[in-house]
Amino acid sequence: MSKAEPTIEQKEANGQSDASRGPRLREIPLRLIVPNLITVLAICAGLTGIRLAFENRYELAVGMVLVAAFLDGIDGRIARLMKATSKFGAQMDSLADIINFGVAPALVLYVFLLDGARSIGWIACLIFAIAAGLRLARFNVMDERENKAPWQSEYFVGIPAPAGAMIVLLPVYLGFLGVEPSPAFAYIGAGYTVLIAYLLVSRLPVWSGKSATSRIRRDLVLPLMLGVVLYVALLMSFTWEVLSLTVILYLLTLPFGARAWKRRYGTLTVEHDSGDGDGSAMDRGL
Repeated sequence: MSKAEPTIEQKEANGQSDASRGPRLREIPLRLIVPNLITVLAICAGLTGIRLAFENRYELAVGMVLVAAFLDGIDGRIARLMKATSKFGAQMDSLADIINFGVAPALVLYVFLLDGARSIGWIACLIFAIAAGLRLARFNVMDERENKAPWQSEYFVGIPAPAGAMIVLLPVYLGFLGVEPSPAFAYIGAGYTVLIAYLLVSRLPVWSGKSATSRIRRDLVLPLMLGVVLYVALLMSFTWEVLSLTVILYLLTLPFGARAWKRRYGTLTVEHDSGDGDGSAMDRGL
């Protein structure tokens, strides 16, 4: 005679019911965690840069902010390369962007220089941090459009937040090169910070370099690679000189991007979408 199966009541009494074991945890592939881990490391680097600035270790502070910007710039690309994109990762990346491209550079700049401008310096930092947040929000909204404009693969609207974080620290680079952080320099730095904040939220067309139609002549490939190697070598050897020169050259190229846009579309700025009179531009990226 076969043994009778235990009843549900007997299973529950013996702690054998499925409910008593709780829900099974779903396993997550490791490749989905790697991009998010890079994002977390970027946040840690940005926050550490703020701490180092308050400890007057300015060169390390700037270095950590630049490392944070670098990590934050590659996490999305690594996620797409590993086919590990997710909505959670996108939200994490957006939060990290505000810290690394808005809060961290603003506070490092304030502690190093703008504190000498008192309240005006702090207001300039607030304006930059808020402008970076607005710039990132506009980028996210435009990036989520189902039907993107053809020019979106070739131009940014305003300077991108990562570039803004690197550019706004120019007064710090100059300070490392020997410029005295005097009150006059602090007020000039505050005005410069507000200018960069304006460029972040402006509708200035900025060439992105991501166009799929961009091509390089075959005979220029190797010289270009050597040029990149030379730039990195100079950056490692003469960091603040090269960064200062890079920022100045980047700012000087902005009018050329606007000029190329005007030749193609007839305006110096990216115009609003049609039909924005009802306020729907808030959902279209302003």
